[in-house]
Amino acid sequence: MIAYVINPGTSGLKLACATIAPSDNAALPGQLRLKLERAELPLPHTPSIHDLPDLVQRVLDVTRDWPAPAAVVGRGGMIGQVPAGTYHVTPDMAEYAVQSDDGTLPHVSNLGVPLALAVAQARGVPAFVVDPQSVDELIPEARETGVRGVKRRAEYHALNARVAARRAAHDIGKRLQDARIVVAHLGATSSVTAFEKGRAIDSSGTGPDGGPMGAVQSGPLPTRALLKLAQKYGVDGTLKLLAGASGMQSLTGSASLKDLEAREAGEEDVRAAVAAFVHQACKATMEQVGALQSRPDAIVLTGGAARWDALMDRIERRLAWVAPVLVIPGELELEALAEGAGRVLLGLEAARDWKPPTPPADAAPPQGA
Repeated sequence: MIAYVINPGTSGLKLACATIAPSDNAALPGQLRLKLERAELPLPHTPSIHDLPDLVQRVLDVTRDWPAPAAVVGRGGMIGQVPAGTYHVTPDMAEYAVQSDDGTLPHVSNLGVPLALAVAQARGVPAFVVDPQSVDELIPEARETGVRGVKRRAEYHALNARVAARRAAHDIGKRLQDARIVVAHLGATSSVTAFEKGRAIDSSGTGPDGGPMGAVQSGPLPTRALLKLAQKYGVDGTLKLLAGASGMQSLTGSASLKDLEAREAGEEDVRAAVAAFVHQACKATMEQVGALQSRPDAIVLTGGAARWDALMDRIERRLAWVAPVLVIPGELELEALAEGAGRVLLGLEAARDWKPPTPPADAAPPQGA
């Protein structure tokens, strides 16, 4: 079974022709077998809705000689607070994803919605998105704060965190909906998320809204210090600082984890920053362990930082007494999209119907193998 996969980013458009086969393990039907033929279209600038016609044509040109697909799947963006799962793409969803007066997008991944629909229509097959960026399944007590009227929303690396949780569950012989998994996505930005029986019930958040230190993300700040930053830089300037110019970048002058790995042995400031990175990652992970009903079946370390073996070793040593620690380096977004489409095409999971956003409500647990 073939699916085309479309994942837009700020600097490029990642594509794949995914060959999807059923699981070899009858006990784990969701453990699909994948083979990806990858391609990437470089982009000269962060794309906007005005780039859509050209991008559609470029994708059609790249995929012209690929085998005929059974579906096209794109990365979903900020399309309202929705439960996790695979969604049918409709014209209404595509229009909502790119609605804007000035051509800007709430998230570059929003382009994945209209791109998937256009390519699917050209091929005469259905279009899907999987685990959109705006997935929100937090339980009520995870939403609440100590200030009346102020609620937390799910802001985390939804697509990669869920596929990493699913793979960890399979590695220990369980289906995701039967497992308790904590996923720490560590990279340029970081988030740690607790999965209880397949549902992301709580998360540290990411960017300016939470999460441990990342290569460019600040991690938690004392409230008084945060207020002083807002006075100095303004709200917008402070948000940009916390999400894109802090963390390892601020402490060492570099956001390249590969560079920092090479510098650590000889530079005290890098060693101190790395120690803080490890400390924050471990604290945030244990916070999410506490969100679960009982001890997790596994803890997953993923994201760009997971390629730094010595760094992962330090974190694993501090967490291994809680549960087995699995390291899944990098991001598996193309694989996650292909698997989500595959579960629907193979009849393992029903595709969800999207509706325009309504006032927030507690999300239902996802379906899936």
